[in-house]
Amino acid sequence: MTDHLSFPTLLRMIDERSSAFRAAVAAAPSLDADVPSCPGWTLYDLANHLSEGDRFWAHIVLNTAPGDERPSKDGLAAPREREELITWLADSTEQLLTALREAGPDRGCWAWWEPLASPHTVAAVARRRVPESLIHTYDAQLACGTPQELPTTEAADAIEEFLATVCTGTVPWPGEPATMDYHAAGAGSWRQTVDAAGSRFTRLTAAEAAESKPTAAVHATVSEMALLMYMRIPAGTLRIEGEADLLRQLQDWG
Repeated sequence: MTDHLSFPTLLRMIDERSSAFRAAVAAAPSLDADVPSCPGWTLYDLANHLSEGDRFWAHIVLNTAPGDERPSKDGLAAPREREELITWLADSTEQLLTALREAGPDRGCWAWWEPLASPHTVAAVARRRVPESLIHTYDAQLACGTPQELPTTEAADAIEEFLATVCTGTVPWPGEPATMDYHAAGAGSWRQTVDAAGSRFTRLTAAEAAESKPTAAVHATVSEMALLMYMRIPAGTLRIEGEADLLRQLQDWG
């Protein structure tokens, strides 16, 4: 199981994954290629989304405080010509990285998530942008027909970051209290608990993982687990123990 990644490491990962994304865009037969993992989107739409997010969060970390109203994304559309688009993507990433460095990891800023497991800080924004670049690089590669396995360290942190940022909250679980264990081979195990108080997660030690009796458990490689979290691969392709329908319920719950 990886430890929490340092701020410089997160910035390096954003840079590396963004570079891989641009390489996929450059190699694609057309910017109009469909993205199978993002139904209804073309590769251009995906590139526009990622660059828009980079520029949006660059503005946020330098110009907002926790509790501010959500900033606007107006005026962030990317160019449609491939060479100009690739330059725009590189500039978008550089804007983000420059803003993150200038703000520093401890600065507070606006964020859409509940600050329970992921705080409203620049460090948390950087951590959130890694899986954005990671998963969308996979999407772009898939649109080109050549998806690659996710890098292990990035994928492992993406699993925990997803549980911390996306899945931790106080919205009451509509069903009976339940626990879902996620076992990523070689990377670690996590437990998501859902009940009337909402959803939360904990890391499991190897001993706890071996002895646990959850409502359900899913077993996968670290790359598969991260892709499952982001609903890029179907749960039916993985080994699930216990009440298999719980995973579908969690995904539908959003």
